[in-house]
Amino acid sequence: MKDRILSALFIFGLISLFLYSYTQVDLGLTLSRNPAVNFLQKQFQFVGFFERPLSTYLYISILVLFSVLYIIFLRSAKKGHVTRKQFLLLIGSSAVILNFAYPAFTYDVFNYIFDARILTFYHQNPYLHKALDFPGDPMLQFMHWTQRTYPYGPVWLGLTAPLSVIGKGLFIPTLFLFKGMMTIFFLGTAYFIQRISKNKFSVLLFAISPLVIFESLVSSHLDIAMMFFAVWSFFLLKKRIYLLSIFFLLFSIGIKFATVFLLPVYLYVLFKRGKVDWEKMVTYSAVLMLASVIASSFRTNFQPWYLLDVIPFAALSSKFYIKTPIIISSILIPLTYVPFLNLGNWDKPVPTILFYLNISVIALCILSILIKSRKIHL
Repeated sequence: MKDRILSALFIFGLISLFLYSYTQVDLGLTLSRNPAVNFLQKQFQFVGFFERPLSTYLYISILVLFSVLYIIFLRSAKKGHVTRKQFLLLIGSSAVILNFAYPAFTYDVFNYIFDARILTFYHQNPYLHKALDFPGDPMLQFMHWTQRTYPYGPVWLGLTAPLSVIGKGLFIPTLFLFKGMMTIFFLGTAYFIQRISKNKFSVLLFAISPLVIFESLVSSHLDIAMMFFAVWSFFLLKKRIYLLSIFFLLFSIGIKFATVFLLPVYLYVLFKRGKVDWEKMVTYSAVLMLASVIASSFRTNFQPWYLLDVIPFAALSSKFYIKTPIIISSILIPLTYVPFLNLGNWDKPVPTILFYLNISVIALCILSILIKSRKIHL
């Protein structure tokens, strides 16, 4: 009975997040010409843009619900109490319901769509042309970052261009084609984490993490695509299928470049001919991906979805000093969006608030490691 209640609460949370996502539909975007749908969209937008205290309260409530359930399910999985049916329900329902959520917390997916559109519709090179070079395009009305050229690898362009063609220039079908692809990558990452770890705890640490749910299933950041191929590659590396493993690692690097930080692990494994401590290799991989996040944060600014680069390998590690910070960050880093949801911009004092939030999360992670380490030694 308790399991059913918890599962029902989780699905309630998914539905709530799905509905909430539509409060963030850009005011310049009309999802449908149907009068009833258009009316409903405006009601949701009113909450998101003109009732910001209410919108913020709803967001925090949803995050708290997911966070509490995250801890409960992880504890249950650690004790072996999560059934296969419940396990599949949690992951499957997340994928199905949030596949149709609006990308509420980012404009990146719109840039992915337009980058592919430059190639497939305008027949131009997105590495040389930016969105602003096509001023008559209606998508520019609700896009951000229109002044930059293509910043990703050619593999990502190869993955997204076919979706642009299939979408036939229609925004809504193309959007959900992109989201569908991200959902597949999410499920694929969870699958290979299970194949490598062979335990439900590791999979759930990744798959029902509030941060992973918000950033991969709702916001559809390409980092989940990059990590899918990285984890698949690592699985093949462990199986000693070296050529295919290297191919998928290069495929991953060709999406966003961050997984180039994994090369030392691969070179070491190849040098040792696979006779290595795989627990150490997983831990090193998580640390190296954290290094890539730090490097990216210094180059630009830290963004919540950067942690998607770390969580899959952290989920595979058995080390408490890897898992504990990830669990804490998965719960607290989504608070990054609270100032924007409440104020409607990223201007001062938001950067200061986010700086202290990030410092607090780091301090809490360090403190939790020290406390747990002390308990272990005692």
